[in-house]
Amino acid sequence: MLILRQLMPRIERSARVSWEGNLARGIGYVSGDTGSFAELPISLPSRIGKPDGKTSPEELLAAAHAGCLATSVAGELSRAGTPPEVLALTARVIMDEVEGKGHQIVASEVDVSGRVPGIDAEAFARIVAVADAGCSFSALIRASGTVTVRAHLDS
Repeated sequence: MLILRQLMPRIERSARVSWEGNLARGIGYVSGDTGSFAELPISLPSRIGKPDGKTSPEELLAAAHAGCLATSVAGELSRAGTPPEVLALTARVIMDEVEGKGHQIVASEVDVSGRVPGIDAEAFARIVAVADAGCSFSALIRASGTVTVRAHLDS
């Protein structure tokens, strides 16, 4: 069966970070140029210890990975004629020390749950795997680590 995919245009998005102070005690603020988020606080302690209400690049990457995969899964399900009623994704990005390379993103683990009428768990898992293969953030993370995606079909 031949499935024609819609060509996506080149996508460019940007964000800004301002930083004040040294690494240990300084604080930064990240804002999206679209205005969808502004001045999210980031700091070294929020990356390596308790977040205390601040975000981190790793948390933002987890959100981006989950968002990318959500749109990919919704697209694949819709193309299969079984659009989802609800999808819920949770992503966990893991950074660790890699010998000779410093700290690297080594993994992302994503749980995909969905309520999708007219599909069984096996078909859902297959479609999620196809969506993962087409997710640009999964490909990006696989360049330095592993991606694990678990699919759970809700009744």
